[in-house]
Amino acid sequence: MVKQTIQIFARVKPTARKQQQGIYSIDEDEKLVPSLEIILPRDLADGFVNNKRESYKFKFQRIFDQDANQETIFENIAKPVAESVLAGYNGTIFAYGQTGSGKTFTITGGAERYSDRGIIPRTLSYIFEELQKDTSKIYTTHISYLEIYNECGYDLLDPRHEASSLEDLPKVTILEDPDQNIHLKNLSLHQATTEEEALNLLFLGDTNRMIAETPMNQASTRSHCIFTIHLSSKEPGSATVRHAKLHLVDLAGSERVAKTGVGGQLLTEAKYINLSLHYLEQVIIALSEKHRSHIPYRNSMMTSVLRDSLGGNCMTTMIATLSLEKRNIDESISTCRFAQRVALIKNEAVLNEEIDPRLMIIRLQKEIQELKDELAIVTGEQRPEALTEAELLQLEKLITSFLEDQDPESRLEVGADMRKIHHCFHHLKKLLNDKKIHGESTVSSEIKDQDCQEQLKEEEYKKLRDLLQQRDNEINILVNMLKKEKKKAQDALHLSSMDRKEFRHSQSSPFPLGNPEGPRTSSSASTQVQDASTFGYRSTLLQRKTGMREEMSLGRQEAFEIFKRDHADSVTIADNKQILKQRFAEAKALGENVNEARSKIGHLKEEITQRHLQQVALGISENMAEPSMPDLLEEKLRSQLEEEKRRYKTMFIRLKALKVEIEHLQLLMDKAKVKLQKEFEAWWAEEATSLQVNPPAVKSFSHMKPFPQTPGSQHQRSPLLSDKSDVNTAKILPSSCPILHSQEQTRTSASLDDSLPARPTPSIPLTGDSQTDSDILAFIKARQSILQKK
Repeated sequence: MVKQTIQIFARVKPTARKQQQGIYSIDEDEKLVPSLEIILPRDLADGFVNNKRESYKFKFQRIFDQDANQETIFENIAKPVAESVLAGYNGTIFAYGQTGSGKTFTITGGAERYSDRGIIPRTLSYIFEELQKDTSKIYTTHISYLEIYNECGYDLLDPRHEASSLEDLPKVTILEDPDQNIHLKNLSLHQATTEEEALNLLFLGDTNRMIAETPMNQASTRSHCIFTIHLSSKEPGSATVRHAKLHLVDLAGSERVAKTGVGGQLLTEAKYINLSLHYLEQVIIALSEKHRSHIPYRNSMMTSVLRDSLGGNCMTTMIATLSLEKRNIDESISTCRFAQRVALIKNEAVLNEEIDPRLMIIRLQKEIQELKDELAIVTGEQRPEALTEAELLQLEKLITSFLEDQDPESRLEVGADMRKIHHCFHHLKKLLNDKKIHGESTVSSEIKDQDCQEQLKEEEYKKLRDLLQQRDNEINILVNMLKKEKKKAQDALHLSSMDRKEFRHSQSSPFPLGNPEGPRTSSSASTQVQDASTFGYRSTLLQRKTGMREEMSLGRQEAFEIFKRDHADSVTIADNKQILKQRFAEAKALGENVNEARSKIGHLKEEITQRHLQQVALGISENMAEPSMPDLLEEKLRSQLEEEKRRYKTMFIRLKALKVEIEHLQLLMDKAKVKLQKEFEAWWAEEATSLQVNPPAVKSFSHMKPFPQTPGSQHQRSPLLSDKSDVNTAKILPSSCPILHSQEQTRTSASLDDSLPARPTPSIPLTGDSQTDSDILAFIKARQSILQKK
């Protein structure tokens, strides 16, 4: 294991024009660590009192000035890393700096001269040269080239780059195994046996890179690229294999958008580049802190791929590229600060050796065969790989007979063959598991049945309890309604007796002419008596109307009928029903007429066709041309046809209008019924709630107070009774003679008294409660006795 910090180097980019002296200085003392001092010239615009820092000093392993060539860079930076890769260690070289500072030139090289080759081609040449020299090992080399553009990975060696757009190419995704090793999906590995093949792969990947012109650089790379060399080595006859990989990373340059002023796609690319470099700096800062528990490798794809290179199993080297021009001083200082933080990270490089799995398999197979041969020599028989079917059946029979044998001293004899012994144990285990599963399923089925029965019983008990509560509520509501009807009947009887007294008094002192108070009082009293006696017919009427309210109980149906009778929309529903019946009858008659007109039109068309065919046949038989005079019969038929068509059209239009009117009336009826049903349900629920909160106290009818016999008693009646009394009073018109008025009142009262006892006794439904049923029967009996006395 080799422990060392990340090696940092600095390289100054040559300037295009002559710069003023004194911007930077390099101190390369042999006894001390080389250092780079950047001097900031004083700006006179800041004034004479200026406390800004004037110089910055940074230490590097080595600093390469503007006159350093590519060969020097390779010999001092890349060659030691390549030698460690050949020895079996992982290595990484990456260049970091602002855009246009020479990163791509350092890593890949220039295309103008052969001497401008960068680190990647020179490293490939050096590695293959060393492989040819070392004949004691067998080497295998593979190449991969990954591009990270806008936080998406692409394979630069994919042959579909030329024919497909970037969006259509498969993206490289990161997979992580349980040991936290990174695997890249959709990234191809290409074997390179010679330097020429490896360089061809490099040139193919470089042509597929994303390059654009920016204000800072004419050929700015807009993506991060990682060129990886995978090297495997093995000595002949040895089972140990060494694996090593070398990452050569060309990072995209950071840029200040405010300074470059880019927009559109270049702005989007700059955002992703700066964001990924920011995440790289976060990882560097986290690694430099001693007691940091979490390292945010997963924030970006680049840091995930370079996890081993940053604080892992790798020997890493960084090249800080600097453009020490006056306008780029701030960016150069930022790059140097980043390099100082990178230098604090320690890596632990381990020699990557493992046993070749193919050789291990061959060795184990050979050992197994040797053991089999020794066993066959000892036992004297050659054993096959597996037991035959006959042997397996024989073993199962022996196990069955052994289990059925009641003798406790019986033994299962299968010989010294371990295969047979293992099979017997497996079979016994299978039988035991099957028995357990069967027992558990039986017990679970019984438990489920018991749970289902208990659940059904609980549900049935709950349903019966709810039904009983509902019936109690219905009974309480009906009892209250009966009490109200009893009170109405008693009030009506009191009023009728009071009216009779007034009538007898009126015979001695008759009303003056035109005063309708007397007839109105008598008529309203008779109407109330009729309403009191009409309640007896409720159950009989409900039995005829149960078709509409089948889901209601008997008591609820009776309550609904009384609620509907007293509702304000009952007259509107009845009128709409009558109009709907008329429109149905009219539509039926129109439909019959339309069908008749249609059949008549068809008949006329057939007659016209027959007539025309007869004329044509007659002309052909007599060899005569068609007559010039029109056929009168055909003209008559055609006029009838037109008349029937007009009649048919008129009736059809009228039928369509009737259909629209019928549909509208049906919609009105449905809305009125729904409204009536909802209001009844709300009233019923309110009554039930009030009965549950305040249970009704059973009182005798003797304690009910009648209406007070005052002149204003007529205004205290229910709205329904007053409406009916007004209707009956309107039918009795006052005469010019008071005697006739009294005779008519007497006749009306007599006819009312004669008609009351003649009504049949209604069939009152009982509730089942003894106290309530006794109250109902007492009410019926009292009413019949009152009617008989009259």
